[in-house]
Amino acid sequence: MCLANTAVVASSSIQAGATTNESILTPVMNLEGHEPWTVSLLNGKHHEYKHVSYISYFPDSKKMISRSSDKTIRRWDLRKGKEIKEARAVYECVQAVGLSRDGRWFVAAQAGETLKAIELETGIERTFHDGNWIDCIDISADSRLVAGGSYNCKVRIWNLDTGELVAGPFKPSGGLVEAIRFSEDSRKLAILSHLNERYLQVWDVQTQKLDVQKSTHYVLGSNFPVFWTTNDKSIVTAFALTDDDPTMIYECDASTLKTVGAPFKGHTSTISCLALSSDCVFLASSSYRAIKLWAFESRQLLASFNVKSPITLVLSPDSRQLACTCMDDTKIHIYDIPANILTSIESTSNLQI
Repeated sequence: MCLANTAVVASSSIQAGATTNESILTPVMNLEGHEPWTVSLLNGKHHEYKHVSYISYFPDSKKMISRSSDKTIRRWDLRKGKEIKEARAVYECVQAVGLSRDGRWFVAAQAGETLKAIELETGIERTFHDGNWIDCIDISADSRLVAGGSYNCKVRIWNLDTGELVAGPFKPSGGLVEAIRFSEDSRKLAILSHLNERYLQVWDVQTQKLDVQKSTHYVLGSNFPVFWTTNDKSIVTAFALTDDDPTMIYECDASTLKTVGAPFKGHTSTISCLALSSDCVFLASSSYRAIKLWAFESRQLLASFNVKSPITLVLSPDSRQLACTCMDDTKIHIYDIPANILTSIESTSNLQI
């Protein structure tokens, strides 16, 4: 997809001035419905938590799905700014979830060592017995395959239509798989895992062999997604090359995992989450009190905003919106990409055509 072929957003509530100045983010929409939940502590007391741990847009950018530890998975109509209540589902002890890119499949990893795939239009369910506690999942770009990474550092791949195990277990380095991502052609699998170090690895799905590995410093409590860029040429993630906290984002050549170009440098505290637009035009990142929006190719920092404790971040499929959730907050916050930024990106794209 090329932004030069999309219409320009007429207005935005994000004030994007000079890239060196941080401004207040004003959402165009707040989705409300998820509830706080209470955890019993060993001393007999109770502690209340509230946050939404997963959000994803549907392909048309007009609907969204979310998951919280309030045991609900909810769908939202973004045109109305309201929950589609008849589509709400209740699940016990869900560890990880994912939505296929075509919006057909929703996959949930549940306690009890099972992976459940639901075909949203028909309600058909498939259950995959993994035998391990699955902490992260990914669905291939063609919506045919689902991969699950487990706590004991094993990764398996199933066919969503047949339910058959088609590859694995892969056994990456480290003790815990924190992120997995299919390449666009589904031939490779990027895996991020850690123990005393963090490991970024690329595996060949067909041969089930390790292609290349990169080890970096592991910072306790940090977990990042991984993304493939256009034509599967490179991989994007955050990591620490020294003992310092990871405050920079790197692009790595997919065949060697050597860094490509300059890092994305601007955060002053540990990066908490990342999002790459499907057209690889925008990269969004967050740390303790900031969300930053970058032009991916040029590494230009387009805007930086004050937001307290963001924990999830996602860009819409049409690259016009950014959504996030925050710690101690049950709302989903939706923001428009500033019109002046879209105009600038479109002008650049038109010049390149």
